[in-house]
Amino acid sequence: QVQLQESGPGPVKPSQTLSFTCTVSGGSITTTNYFWMWIRQPPGKGLEWIGYIAGSGTTNYSPFLKSRTSISRDTSKNQFTLQLSSVRPEDTAVYYCARGFPSRGWAYDYWGQGTQVTVSS
Repeated sequence: QVQLQESGPGPVKPSQTLSFTCTVSGGSITTTNYFWMWIRQPPGKGLEWIGYIAGSGTTNYSPFLKSRTSISRDTSKNQFTLQLSSVRPEDTAVYYCARGFPSRGWAYDYWGQGTQVTVSS
């Protein structure tokens, strides 16, 4: 059974950098079939894809967030991380890590618990 456990910040002020870590157990983040995602859900809105790091280590980002986003990993700890810089109030959301794989688009089979982040001065 794969499990994803997020750790992240509490309240954040505008212009700061958000940092999240997702620790994976029950499966390796280097498995080439899978893609390790960051996804968020702003209040009252749908899910928004932020980006991923593949089992190969390749990264891909939403074009809307690419200039402020960095996803990396520590394979020795089986963790992957998200950094979102220069945050704004509209970055307020519940942030999730998830495992995805290609399936007529994307399918997601395991999710972290979600972390609420509020960006406010």
